[in-house]
Amino acid sequence: MKLNLISSQYFKPDNLKIKFLFLCLFFTGVTVNAQRELLYSQYMYNMININPAYAGNRVGDNITSVYRKQWVNIQGAPTTYSLSWDRGNEDVGDGLHVNRTPMGIGIQIYNDKVGIEGNLGVQAFYSYRIKFYNSYLSLGASAGVYNYTAKYSQVNTEHGGDPLFQEDISAYLPTAGIGALFASDTWYIGLSVPALLQTKIHYNEYQVTTGANCHYFLTGGYVFTASQALKVKPSILVKVVKGQDVQFDFNVNGWINNTVGLGVSYRMGDALVGMFDLRVTPKVTLGYAYDYMISNLKSFSSGSHELMIKLELNGPRNQNVISPRYY
Repeated sequence: MKLNLISSQYFKPDNLKIKFLFLCLFFTGVTVNAQRELLYSQYMYNMININPAYAGNRVGDNITSVYRKQWVNIQGAPTTYSLSWDRGNEDVGDGLHVNRTPMGIGIQIYNDKVGIEGNLGVQAFYSYRIKFYNSYLSLGASAGVYNYTAKYSQVNTEHGGDPLFQEDISAYLPTAGIGALFASDTWYIGLSVPALLQTKIHYNEYQVTTGANCHYFLTGGYVFTASQALKVKPSILVKVVKGQDVQFDFNVNGWINNTVGLGVSYRMGDALVGMFDLRVTPKVTLGYAYDYMISNLKSFSSGSHELMIKLELNGPRNQNVISPRYY
């Protein structure tokens, strides 16, 4: 049996009860899936999180910082921060939207906390492109390491002094992922497995299983030019995890005069998401997303908040105005 720590059925208003329930299950022989995949509401603006083949898909240096506070008012709920950089080199072509040179590279640092657990890691990305007449196929891979910690000594149990709750866990573990992207300037489809490894930590006589349980991501989208001032991009994210129901994200994002972005997402069975983005300068974009809960958690949480800042530097030399990164 595997227990997903972020499943809504295990979260209640009292954080001590949350921890005690989890640990009771853990120490009765449950194999615990201790790491979760990082996934943001504004993932469509920095998709190396779910597919390494996106690394360097836009000319120049792309720096993205995201802070996400999930399930506000629930103690121990997920809090995530990440800082990523990826780069594509300028091509002799127009260089407007995608990097048409053979390679892209990137790196990401992240810190993810859920209750007594934490994941602090770094991950590198590499992609290689095969060019076609008006599209390209990109193949990507990622590798990294993260420090997994579980602070069991912070748990308050009904009976103090239990030696099983006196020791903390800390271990450095590897990560690896692969992905493919087939795209043009106006559409894309991608398939990826962002976490290939399932590592194990032994705590006394019990086992913590870390790493994803084979998460498969399928993405797709199309950019429509509705008018000279408006571009609209519907997209979809399909997430398949062994032993769980297939999950869907349906998204629509629009940009007005390449300056103001508005979007809405439906995360099936979980949340409705509203997004607002503003290009402060041609090189700086600010973004905000709010998740309105529609799951059973809505009785305990006022929603989730997510902030993003994106810098696009060293773009095409012959381009005065850079269009937003639609994907």
